[in-house]
Amino acid sequence: MHDATQRRYHCATLRSHAELHAAAELYARVFDYDTPDLHLNTNLLSALVRNGGSAIGAHTEDGELVGFAYGFAGRDRAGDEFHYSQAAVVDPAHQGAGVGRLLKYAQRDVALGWGQRRMRWTFDPSLARNAHFNFSTLGAEGIGYEEDYYGRPDTDRIVVEWALDRTADPYAGERALQPPAFGPEDWGRPSSAGDGAVWLPVPARPDRNGAVCGTVRAALRDIVTEGRVLVACTRIDDRTAAHLAVRRLDEEEE
Repeated sequence: MHDATQRRYHCATLRSHAELHAAAELYARVFDYDTPDLHLNTNLLSALVRNGGSAIGAHTEDGELVGFAYGFAGRDRAGDEFHYSQAAVVDPAHQGAGVGRLLKYAQRDVALGWGQRRMRWTFDPSLARNAHFNFSTLGAEGIGYEEDYYGRPDTDRIVVEWALDRTADPYAGERALQPPAFGPEDWGRPSSAGDGAVWLPVPARPDRNGAVCGTVRAALRDIVTEGRVLVACTRIDDRTAAHLAVRRLDEEEE
């Protein structure tokens, strides 16, 4: 068990129908999903737990379910195998308390137990806070950009990969770099960071301005399809954050 919050929470695999039903309800509530096609099937979650997948719950000391993550065994067209984390949700009243990190590390333990050495998931390009968690906190990398990931408009996603058994982070030095003093006028404009690396200033909070979103997403797409990976996202001030993309290292270089 990885407890970064002084034992306020604990994580465990969910197995009973009651536990899985509570997780499905939390999932729908946090994401504000109000149509049946976006709800979770508890039978499917139970099957995942038994067949290479994960369904992890985070509970308070008094047993309240406040976080949930689930995933399954995945394989891409190149033949690379991984644990695919479809979603992780935390009750808004408990966000910012380390629950998300607990869930991800508990899911990591499950994946390693299945013999899966890498984990992948996706996130909305407009969410700089999620990017910071994925790259700067967990030490994962943004390896791809997928347009209309869920087959409907406005579902572009950045693909993240996390090496689960890595003993040393090959991007540790780059993740510690601090960005220049970018501002809103710089959003979506790549800036050289030297040695093939690139800073990309973005809104620190979701900005629904269509032109801004389009510019930022196009820049992110180009950056991760030019042999680079996203390794950090640093908040500069209340309005601006900055992604850092660096030359991708091969496994032999790691």
